[in-house]
Amino acid sequence: MTTESPYVIEVEHLTVSYHARAALLDVSVRIERDQLVGVIGPNGAGKSTFIKAILGFIKPDIGTVLINGGDAQKATGQVAYVPQRGAVDWDFPITVQEVAMMGRYQQIPWYTSPRPTDYQAAREALEMVRMEKFGERQIGELSGGQQQRVFLARALAQGSDILLLDEPFAGVDAATERAILDVLERAKEAGKTLVVVHHDLATAAEYFDKLILIKQRLYGYGTPQAVLQEDLLAKVYEGRLRIFRDVVREDAS
Repeated sequence: MTTESPYVIEVEHLTVSYHARAALLDVSVRIERDQLVGVIGPNGAGKSTFIKAILGFIKPDIGTVLINGGDAQKATGQVAYVPQRGAVDWDFPITVQEVAMMGRYQQIPWYTSPRPTDYQAAREALEMVRMEKFGERQIGELSGGQQQRVFLARALAQGSDILLLDEPFAGVDAATERAILDVLERAKEAGKTLVVVHHDLATAAEYFDKLILIKQRLYGYGTPQAVLQEDLLAKVYEGRLRIFRDVVREDAS
């Protein structure tokens, strides 16, 4: 049974390792309701591992994760997930409508077919991401940005109040990025909490209410103004940064 908690996600002393190599070390974060939270850090910092540990995809060495005050392992249906595009088989013979319907599977008893309410939820989710006109398309026929929006629709169709997204803006053009951000903001306004792995420091302050800065350990959690400090970022990114007019950009050189 869940207990009353002001936080939707509570991560305490989370430590995860792969083959004796630490991916996360003693990370503790409490995320409040109705927030759009970005997870930032350099490549290999443990951002995706952090998301997967919350989802229960990875078993931690040490630490606990609570969802709405209860054991995350028992939080079935409370959390929806949008994976990285590279983790999806885009050649699989499935349509846009069928992908959105996948978000309803946990609500559909195994011995029955989808109900009218399930079709409605899938349709409304596609409308929210402006992909309703592509319902009969095979997902491999879509652009990268369209594919990302379809999987966001699948998460929205689930009806969960918590959405975890792993690099939803990766590989999309500027117009699609703004369209996805618009969907995330509207989801937050509808009462959802979103935790988003993000790689672009230049847009992090604009996109998110709060930021989680990690590089194996937690280096900062708070408002963008509190986290995007030059000295702190220089430590995490080991000096590979340039600062232009208070906008932080990672130096690709």
